[in-house]
Amino acid sequence: MSSVCLLQLLHLNALFYYFTILNFQSNKVLEFERCDLDIKSNKRSHHTEQNGEDRLIVRRGQPFSLVLHLKAGSPEFNPEETSFTLIVETGTVHCVESDTKVSFGLKDSTDDKEWSASASKAPGNTVALNISSSPEAPIGLYSLSLLQQGQSTSLGAFVLLFNAWCPRDAVYMRSETKRQEYVLSQHGLLYRGSATRIHHKPWNFSQFEPGILDICLKILDEGLNVVSDTDQDCSERRSPVYITRVLSAMINSNDNEGVLVGEWAEFEDGVHPSTWIGSGDILRQWADSGPVCYGQCWVFAAVDCTVSRALGIPCRVVTNFSSAHDGNGNLLIEKMYDEDGERLEDPDSVWNFHVWVESWMARPDLEQAGFDGWQVSDATPQETSEGVFCCGPVPVSAIREGELTKKFDAPFVFAEVNADVVEYVKLSTGDFVKFSGSTDSIGQNISTKAVGRDKRRDITHHYKYPEGAVIKRNETSTEPALCCAYLCCIEKLLFLKLKYSDYGKVISPDRMIQLTAFVNDKENREYHKAEKLIVLDEPDLEVKLTGEARVGQPLTAELCLLNPLPEALQDCSFTLEGVGLTQEKPITIKYVSLVLQGGLNSTFYFFLKIVRTFGQSWWLLILFQGWGPWLQSRKPRLVSSCHPGRRASLCFWWTSTATS
Repeated sequence: MSSVCLLQLLHLNALFYYFTILNFQSNKVLEFERCDLDIKSNKRSHHTEQNGEDRLIVRRGQPFSLVLHLKAGSPEFNPEETSFTLIVETGTVHCVESDTKVSFGLKDSTDDKEWSASASKAPGNTVALNISSSPEAPIGLYSLSLLQQGQSTSLGAFVLLFNAWCPRDAVYMRSETKRQEYVLSQHGLLYRGSATRIHHKPWNFSQFEPGILDICLKILDEGLNVVSDTDQDCSERRSPVYITRVLSAMINSNDNEGVLVGEWAEFEDGVHPSTWIGSGDILRQWADSGPVCYGQCWVFAAVDCTVSRALGIPCRVVTNFSSAHDGNGNLLIEKMYDEDGERLEDPDSVWNFHVWVESWMARPDLEQAGFDGWQVSDATPQETSEGVFCCGPVPVSAIREGELTKKFDAPFVFAEVNADVVEYVKLSTGDFVKFSGSTDSIGQNISTKAVGRDKRRDITHHYKYPEGAVIKRNETSTEPALCCAYLCCIEKLLFLKLKYSDYGKVISPDRMIQLTAFVNDKENREYHKAEKLIVLDEPDLEVKLTGEARVGQPLTAELCLLNPLPEALQDCSFTLEGVGLTQEKPITIKYVSLVLQGGLNSTFYFFLKIVRTFGQSWWLLILFQGWGPWLQSRKPRLVSSCHPGRRASLCFWWTSTATS
């Protein structure tokens, strides 16, 4: 134990001795029978009632109430004659200096700036106790005890979260509709595809499902900084900036036993990323057996969003189409080809889309106004930051204004949405010919789900000014030696018919086909290239209820799928998942012998029981799998809510897929 902590402990002992003498002199030592944490009422006022567990979960900077039941024969509580000390502790070291241990006595009223408490006599032989936590307290699991006459009595435990409803909290968000969307909503839409063909993928974030909050706290406990300085790590959990950066490192497993293993090629020994439809199953698998195989950018981001919302940080998933990966940090995407048009190996690339998260918070660490609000962080392991595979958080406003010195990783994120593309041909002489480029192809249709609606919202203007606008930025181009070439070519229209028989056996689960035409006039050293990215459309999956939906009653639904392929789909299955519908785990229904005839409708039936509801609309995600290319359904409709014992409408969200 450090000398500072030891001195503080001696000081606390003296303080406790003072209270012991005071209580002894007044002869008003209370004897407690039990403590009622008033869980239901506290969870309702702290917006944590969706956590279905029977435990106290509160948000910082806001009072919560307890009821102390006195033993028969105990003196009555009188605030003028009776006093005691409350102690809250979090983490494993418990040091006053780091605020992982705080002691405080009673006041006339609670103080919303610090840990404080007030008490009053309540009906019966009880004491009503109000406790307010500091809006800057570390989040996590706390123990609560009461010290009186040198004797410590445990009152219980509680979980403290960030508080988007508290103006003094760094994650405070003014709009209630946005708090509902970015903290409390358990469902969302992830956007994928291409800039000209945007598709959505429904997702169950499931941050309030039983056990998920404990798993999220475990993720923090497994962070790299815990090993080097446990108490400091626990103390730093007061900062959403720190938490967000820890999550960006822990959601991937490149540097530790993090949640997800990234994979973009071989998936035989794991789950293909497109198969996931929610975060809950991933997090439970990680908690049980370590890193989960496999994830890609939208999965990393969706799980990151789940953990952030569970801990109380407002968070949303964002997709950047035509997203650059600047491997050498020069803000350029340099594509190299040989004289036959074959791509040469280089550190840069352009993804048809890339997904990250934005988290809402103040940035006092930047010591400059204008950078509060949405912050980009990215859990997909692309490049290292301070020696660890993580990225962010960096203010969206810093990216827009070209403030590339702001923490964290501003140049990399800036390049993802703003890099210029330059294309070269490497000649046999070793010289490079620059033959093409673009200043506006990167960072297209940056998208997120709209607040309170199942629509796409374009937020490109948050990240960049219109093309042609002048902003400050640090450009450190290190272009190869160039031989300038000016093309003078005649445009010729060529027709290419791509048949299913040509691509059906080799199509990837991403359902994308990229066509490239490369023109090479070696005599005149003239080159030209044209590309076309094709994202295959997905067939509709029709869902109909065959009866009325009631809580606790079986429900039958009819699914109808039209197979657009010229061959049958075999070995089919549906996977269903929905908050409050499938008992926290996906349900898979297999049709092993079923064959879907090409060009014909096929109908399936499944049974479902609504097991619980929080008075909100539900989402049910249905994943269809069979033999053939990867498929995904279209956008569903939103329906009304359901309460126990009353009629309900069911909100169907689904993805349908078929794998070869």
